[in-house]
Amino acid sequence: MRTPTKLLTLAAAGLVAAAATSAPATAAPKKQVRTAWAPADTATIHPGVQMYTDGAQCTANFVFTDTAGTTYVGYAAHCAGTGEATDTNGCDAGSLPLGTRVDFVEGGSLLAEGTRVGGGTLVYSSWLAMQQRGETDENACAYNDFALVKVDAADAAEVNPSVPFWGGPVALNTTGTAAGDTVYSYGNSSLRGGIETLSPKQGTSLGTEGDGWSHPVYTVTPGVPGDSGSAFLDAEGNALGTLSTLALAPLAGSNGVGDLAHELAYAQSTSGIAGLRLVPGTEPFSPLL
Repeated sequence: MRTPTKLLTLAAAGLVAAAATSAPATAAPKKQVRTAWAPADTATIHPGVQMYTDGAQCTANFVFTDTAGTTYVGYAAHCAGTGEATDTNGCDAGSLPLGTRVDFVEGGSLLAEGTRVGGGTLVYSSWLAMQQRGETDENACAYNDFALVKVDAADAAEVNPSVPFWGGPVALNTTGTAAGDTVYSYGNSSLRGGIETLSPKQGTSLGTEGDGWSHPVYTVTPGVPGDSGSAFLDAEGNALGTLSTLALAPLAGSNGVGDLAHELAYAQSTSGIAGLRLVPGTEPFSPLL
């Protein structure tokens, strides 16, 4: 039995922590395809940016869009949680409501606030979705830890979908991982005090659990509180999953990574967001350290 804990940093002692396109009633909605993103080297909102929700800090994973061309950034559902760090069952854990404001922040540490670079609104939480539908799948309840923040229209032009340092994602991983497979991630916990060299992570998958819903991994360095929600890529640069938990036993120091294909499919079926999909990075995947 794994003993997980959420990787959520709460505010303490100085830590700051589309609308659909309208159309005439007789006309079918037109699909809007976004073709341009902010340059990766100047974008202020991207995978790896810090996200603060009611004083709690997490890390963004991937960028998503929909039929209307709306821009969303993903993080972990527990980033909006209202319970204890050990409340990992999304089917009964407390959460802030949809509509909660979220700030995108660069920099910051235990000693100083970072710079706010944009904002958004919580529009989907797997925890709230599972509770609303009365989910009974124990694996989904335990491992489906995914949320979407709709980026404010005024800040959408500052978004780039590329994972810092590694590039990608190339596409969505739909096959999971096997024990021994290489994985890559980018964390941005303020607990590191802004030391950027500790953000890129390379590690090894320990396989799959929860009927495909989760992948335990070891990385150097391991994910810490504040890294919650951050992106994981497979060996080919595909979007594998989202950082969810820190295991205390029996694999101490390992992290639990929610399988993005499972999480996204659940969101597509329950969020009401038409055409929800992952946005590939504009930068090529480069796995060499």
